[in-house]
Amino acid sequence: MTYRTRICSSISRLTVSLLLLMAATTAQAQLKMFRVEQDSIPFFRGFAVSFDLVGPAKLMMSDHGEYEGALRINLHDQWFPIFEMGYGRANHEKDEVTEITYKTSAPYFRVGMDWNIIRKKHGPNRIYAGFRYAFTSYKVDIIRENLPDPVWQTQTGFGIKDLGCSMHWMEIVFGIDAKIFGPLHLGWSARYKRPLKHDEGGIGNPWYVPGFGTGADDQLAANFNVIIDI
Repeated sequence: MTYRTRICSSISRLTVSLLLLMAATTAQAQLKMFRVEQDSIPFFRGFAVSFDLVGPAKLMMSDHGEYEGALRINLHDQWFPIFEMGYGRANHEKDEVTEITYKTSAPYFRVGMDWNIIRKKHGPNRIYAGFRYAFTSYKVDIIRENLPDPVWQTQTGFGIKDLGCSMHWMEIVFGIDAKIFGPLHLGWSARYKRPLKHDEGGIGNPWYVPGFGTGADDQLAANFNVIIDI
């Protein structure tokens, strides 16, 4: 082996050693930063309560709507288990087409999970996606007055009172939370609702299901929430 060959071999080994040392140092620094971040951000970050404003507005301006609140747990600013509970009601009098009056009121429940999908997860604002499983058991009154009898040509009517019904459904949720000041946030969410199982009491599709909406087909809905972090 010549002197020049030995020099080249030594330089190559030194270069490889330096590169390996730099890679190890960088990996250790990144691991240290990750550990510091993990240790400095607690897993349990509190919880929040929220109240929807869209449902009460619908009750004021139409013949159906809901009152709804939620409790959401914050796990590391990334995962948000959530429980929602509401009370829906409808008093749809003398439908324009069928002239049927439809009345119902009942609680409903949802449970699910949201994921914060924004890059800076520990910031004050959040963008999230999630899902819900929902259920309600309700009773309906269906009344039809002044129904002409095709045989006797007289005016009659029929009524069904306290007919038991129930529905299970799933929701896909996309939403945004924005911090206003202190613990106060405002949030908006869009929801796609799909029925899973529906017992309509043998009367066909209902006019309104508490928490689900009008009809029994797939639905799109939106919420606007006042949120308080605790």
